[in-house]
Amino acid sequence: MTAVPKSVLVSDKAQLVSYLEAGSKPVDAWRIGTEHEKFGYRTSDLKSLPYDGPDGIRAMLDGLTRFGWQPVMEGDHVIALTMNGASVSLEPGGQFELSGAPLKTLHETCDEVNIHLNQVKEVAGDLGVAFLGLGFQPVWRREDIPIMPKQRYNIMRAYMPTRGSLGLDMMLRSCTVQVNLDHRSEADMVKKMRVGLALQPVATALFSNSPFTEGKPNGYLSYRSHLWTDTDPDRCGMLPFVFDDGFGFEAYADFALDVPMYFVYRDGKYIDASGQSFRDFLAGQLPALPGEIPTLKDWDDHLTTIFPEVRLKRFIEMRGADGGPWNRLCALPALWVGLTYDGAVLDAAWDLVKDWSEADRGRMRDTVPRLGFKTEMPDGRSMLEFATEVLTMARAGLRGRAALDRSGNDETGFLVALKEIVDKGQTPAEELLDLYHGRWQGSVEPVFEEFHY
Repeated sequence: MTAVPKSVLVSDKAQLVSYLEAGSKPVDAWRIGTEHEKFGYRTSDLKSLPYDGPDGIRAMLDGLTRFGWQPVMEGDHVIALTMNGASVSLEPGGQFELSGAPLKTLHETCDEVNIHLNQVKEVAGDLGVAFLGLGFQPVWRREDIPIMPKQRYNIMRAYMPTRGSLGLDMMLRSCTVQVNLDHRSEADMVKKMRVGLALQPVATALFSNSPFTEGKPNGYLSYRSHLWTDTDPDRCGMLPFVFDDGFGFEAYADFALDVPMYFVYRDGKYIDASGQSFRDFLAGQLPALPGEIPTLKDWDDHLTTIFPEVRLKRFIEMRGADGGPWNRLCALPALWVGLTYDGAVLDAAWDLVKDWSEADRGRMRDTVPRLGFKTEMPDGRSMLEFATEVLTMARAGLRGRAALDRSGNDETGFLVALKEIVDKGQTPAEELLDLYHGRWQGSVEPVFEEFHY
């Protein structure tokens, strides 16, 4: 949420630690950044959108410029749009992503989501395309999906299969919604990282929305979440060291330094540094750029190639939720803002999880993609009962913020979609499976008509 220095050279680790630490800010400067991805498809045949062509991704990007969005180019290709601190960008398989501006209230961030989706619907309607919010593409095979013309993705596509079997599916066939949050100090960052990691399986259960693969049930409620368990062990997972005594910015920097690199960006080109060491880069010994040392921008780029359940950059990213329908996109930031932006609620959330062991956290993370609300918590309760308590805490946190819209409503209304889920006792994925086995008569294709934006 803070501008990245482009050219400051880095000669020692202390600069990298200071860069992370500089993200701390006073409470009145805290903001909320909401991101979500969605699958675009042709309404005529439900096929994925190519980059080029009259109904392709580039046509979508060009169409959005009517609203004031400015194109970002990579060579001859439009690869993103920017406006007022927000961006529209492309994931490797053409997933269309809004990366929202850092905004003060959930009212503002939800307005931003609504404006964006209305703009997307208008342009998509002109082109004969539509967009779907799910955690995993329910029908398409990998080979059915065009690759977007972004150089960094070519490097990642070559490297990922050397580290796990599901990385390409993550890149090409998954969608998420996430929220970026601020912290005021190292101690505040530590508590938010710990609470976020421990409670991430709760978000995964509440938002689980990816039960289909290539037209059939896949045995999971959040297959998107399962993908991350076999993408790359060097850069994914639950970060057990975050719970160690003494964890702070330096410990995270040490972790990031040991994550193998993907690339270095120079003069408009991505240089393949896959598998190489940022520590060697600091010493001027990177094989891809011998004799050069990194800039802070290189460090920031490297931090974006690390994919744990909760990620630290100069802010904290909550990353455990599947993409979903319009009414749940504002619920994800509401959940985490409620849990972490009120000090008393954050303390209460930490009290809930502080006695869990590494084994407890790992078991829940590995179990929840398949079992959802039936996951057993360390205290013996079901995830459903536990999630109900967590939502009550989040509601108290939002009520305490007392951030009102023009009609005098606070932010608790953004949790209604999640309250409805726990009241039913059924994850969104289970609702989809009921439709598949019932009214849809064993077909997944109705999801494109009934759940598009």
